[in-house]
Amino acid sequence: MDEVQEYIEKIDSKWQEAYQDLAKVIAENIPEGFVLQMQYGMPTYVVPLSVFPEGYLGRKDEPLSFISVAAQKKHLSLYHMGIMGNKDLLAWFQTEYQKVVPTKLNMGKSCIRFSNPKNIPYELVGELVGKISMEEWVASYTRFAEKSKK
Repeated sequence: MDEVQEYIEKIDSKWQEAYQDLAKVIAENIPEGFVLQMQYGMPTYVVPLSVFPEGYLGRKDEPLSFISVAAQKKHLSLYHMGIMGNKDLLAWFQTEYQKVVPTKLNMGKSCIRFSNPKNIPYELVGELVGKISMEEWVASYTRFAEKSKK
């Protein structure tokens, strides 16, 4: 059994169905090229090293992560790295979220937390996931990395 499947099977029953639904909508909408693997203890879509051999933070053995989904004790977390440095995408998501979810958005820099499985906007998450191609994500990350070096 692979590590991702093991992770999913160990999720608390309270979150099991919502996690699988969230994982499914991500898998159906993730742009071509990203690969699902375990990274940082959770299932993560990454840019393969064969495409971006520089790796995350110049670590040639660590693929550049894009989207991760984790089941925490009190919520599900969707980590979308592309939203962090993209003000337009963030603003779009925040606006659309408020249109479809009756509760306040619980979000960090790249982490969207869902504390009620009934309030997960699956269609909106699918749309968010598909908004940045792998090539766009690599270019965005590369620009950010270059600015950080200066």
